[in-house]
Amino acid sequence: MIPANSLFLGLDFGTSGARACVISPHGDIEEMARRDFGCDMSAADLHTARLWHETLLELLSSLPKGLRKHLGALAIDATSATVLACDAHFAPLAIPLLYNDTRATAEAAHIAQRAGTSHPAAMASSGLAKAMWLRQHTPKARFFMNQADWLSALLTGEAVSDLHNALKMGGIPGQKTAPAVWPGWLNECIAMTQLPRLVQPGSAIGLMPVALARTLGLSPDCLIRAGTTDSMAAFLATDAHRPGDAVTSLGSTLVLKVLSSQRVDAAEFGIYSHWFGDLWLTGGASNAGGSVLRQHFSDAELAALSPLIDPNQDTGLDYYPLPRPGERFPVNDPTMPPRLEPRPDNRAAFLHGLLEGLARIEARGYARLQELGAPAPSHITSMGGGAHNPVFTRLRSRLTHTPITPAPVQEACFGTARLAQRGENLFFREKT
Repeated sequence: MIPANSLFLGLDFGTSGARACVISPHGDIEEMARRDFGCDMSAADLHTARLWHETLLELLSSLPKGLRKHLGALAIDATSATVLACDAHFAPLAIPLLYNDTRATAEAAHIAQRAGTSHPAAMASSGLAKAMWLRQHTPKARFFMNQADWLSALLTGEAVSDLHNALKMGGIPGQKTAPAVWPGWLNECIAMTQLPRLVQPGSAIGLMPVALARTLGLSPDCLIRAGTTDSMAAFLATDAHRPGDAVTSLGSTLVLKVLSSQRVDAAEFGIYSHWFGDLWLTGGASNAGGSVLRQHFSDAELAALSPLIDPNQDTGLDYYPLPRPGERFPVNDPTMPPRLEPRPDNRAAFLHGLLEGLARIEARGYARLQELGAPAPSHITSMGGGAHNPVFTRLRSRLTHTPITPAPVQEACFGTARLAQRGENLFFREKT
C-alpha cells in the first residue's frame, strides 16, 4: 500500500533528452528536471545506451532529497520501438536500433506472412522486426527489450514490458481483468523466452534493490510501475478521455492520436491502436516534424520569422518536409524522398512552406484515420515545442478544420507521473 502522502515520479526519455516530473497526491507539479543528450538522438552509436543509463541515474539523483525520500511510485516512458539486444544482466550487446530505423524490411515481410499485413508489427520500423534483425547479428542475446523496458529493468532487475511498448513487438491486449499475452505465432519469429514478461501499462513491477535505492536516496518502498511510450505519455498528460479527443505531439517527429471506440490497425499506412481501457487510442507517427525545421532554422529565426507568416494564405508550395528519406505515416514508404523544392529566396516564405507541409501531413493523417473507422477529431490538443507557435497553430487549425489548443502542461513526463500515481486505473477515466 502506497502511503497517502506519497509523491509520484514520471521519467520521459525522448530524442533530445530526458525529463522528470514529480507530482503531489493531488496531481500538482512539485518539481521538474531535465537533462539534454547534447544531440538529437536520430542515430545511435556504441555509447548511446550508456548515455541513457547515466542520464537516468543523474535525473534521479538531481531531485531534491526531500522529494526523493517521499516517492511512492515511479514510471518511465521512452521512444516507441527503440530496441536493445541484452545479456542476462541487461548489458547491451549491440548498438540500439532506434525508433526510425527501417533496415529490417525482410523481417517485416516475414511478420506480415504470419500476422497479416495490417498488424502493427508488420513494419520495418517495428520493434519485432528490429528484434529479429538483432537476433541474427547478436546470437548470444538473452533479451530483446524496448528502451523503456530496459531502463525499468536497470532499476528493478526484472525483464518486464508494458503493452504499449510491446504493441509493435506483437503483444495482444488483455481486458481489465485479463492479462496481456504474447501470441503463439511469435515463436516462429523470435523465441518468446527472449522477450520480457508482458503486463498492462501502469502495472506494479516491483521495488528496486535496497542498495541502489540507498545510493540514489530514494525510499526503498518506492514502487516501480510498467511504463509506456513517449507519445502515449504525451496523451496521458492531457485531459483527453472521450472518443474524438485527439492529441498531436509536435516534437522531433509528428505523432497523431485520437480516442476511438473501434480499433484500427493498418500497417500499410503506419496506423496502429493502443489499448486505452475500454477504448482504443488510434494513430501513427510521421518522420516529419521539428527535426526538419532545425535543419534549416535556429530557434531565434523561428521566433523572428513566424510572425511574418499569414496562416490564412496558401504558399503554393507542395512540400513534404522529411529530414531524410523514409516515411511511416500517413504514407508508409521507407524510401520516400523529402520534397523541399522549389526553395524561395525569402526565408519567411520558406518557413511558411515547411509549416504548411507539416500541417497538411497532420490533416491527411487524421483524414486517413477517419477513412479507416476512427472518429473525426472533435478537438486537437497540441503537445511539444511546436504547440507554442500561435501562427503554426492557426495554420494547422485551418487545414484540419478542427479547433486546436496547447495542453496546459507540455511535458510528457507529467503524463508518466500520472501513470505512476494511478497505475492501470488511469485508462479507465470517468466518461462524461
